[in-house]
Amino acid sequence: MTVTKNLRTKYNEEVKSALKEKFGYKNENEIPKIHKIVLNMGVGEASHNSKIAESIQSQLTKIAGQKAVVTKAKKSIATYKLREGMPVGAMATLRGERMYDFLQKLICVVLPRIRDFRGISPKSFDGRGNYTLGLKEQALFPEITYEEVDLVKGMNISIITTAKTDDEARELLKLLGMPFKGMNK
Repeated sequence: MTVTKNLRTKYNEEVKSALKEKFGYKNENEIPKIHKIVLNMGVGEASHNSKIAESIQSQLTKIAGQKAVVTKAKKSIATYKLREGMPVGAMATLRGERMYDFLQKLICVVLPRIRDFRGISPKSFDGRGNYTLGLKEQALFPEITYEEVDLVKGMNISIITTAKTDDEARELLKLLGMPFKGMNK
């Protein structure tokens, strides 16, 4: 029976030294690390039906392992029949041990459950070393059963790093095991 390493342990033991060697960092604090992970589910229909907002919040809470916050509209938009303060989605920010646990679950369990999965795009970086990934349905997570999904919604997962460039962040995520398209080990 083999026990998989925790991502934080893997980062401290293997990834830091590999990044230091590749990019030639002189200071230990220069080495990029993951700062936080933000999970976001936007639901336009929630503004008309408050039960949908509660359902999405409870599902995101199960996925994140901590209480999700309902996000509300900042402005009124007449075209969408949206008033200021109406619920439009839910979000959760993960840091510390929960962040590493979620990332390990994402890499090892959730991404392989995607039908015809060939890897994630290595181009979804924002220019400052942060990566955003979109999933089409929340039922990919093992905490969510198909019976409790009343509305199939996608979600955005943003991985915020301390890397200064996209290349540094891409290497950090690749060394942690993120399955990028066309970047086989």
